[in-house]
Amino acid sequence: MQIPGRKNRIKSKVRAGRGYAARRGGHVAGRGMKGQKSRSGHKSMVMFEGGNVPFYRRMPKFRGFKRPQKVEYIAVNVNVLETLFDDGDSVTLDALRKTGRIPTRTEYVKILGYGELTKKLTIQGIPVSGTARDKILAAGGSVA
Repeated sequence: MQIPGRKNRIKSKVRAGRGYAARRGGHVAGRGMKGQKSRSGHKSMVMFEGGNVPFYRRMPKFRGFKRPQKVEYIAVNVNVLETLFDDGDSVTLDALRKTGRIPTRTEYVKILGYGELTKKLTIQGIPVSGTARDKILAAGGSVA
């Protein structure tokens, strides 16, 4: 279809089954010979795979169980303590909650040793890894 005054050509959509003169027009109109998909009104079932066992039935069902006693710790590294606390501060679970570094309801936190620590901090009531303990003590702090 040519639009007057414009150089570009906008092609019209192919209308199948409109006679031999039309593109894809004669006899079967691009639908193939026979079968369900050549008939009018055919709507394919989304999960149908031609008689094969469908994908959702081939996949294993992930059953199993949840361990209610499983404890997941939130890791807080030494370099985070360096940025959050001042020299001589006491690091407790409540103090970490107030800084917003851990969620309010968190019960299990562990301090890990990634990064450098130059401030003298006192760790109270929080588990500490071996490397973190060494860095805290080397900076002049204490672990209670």
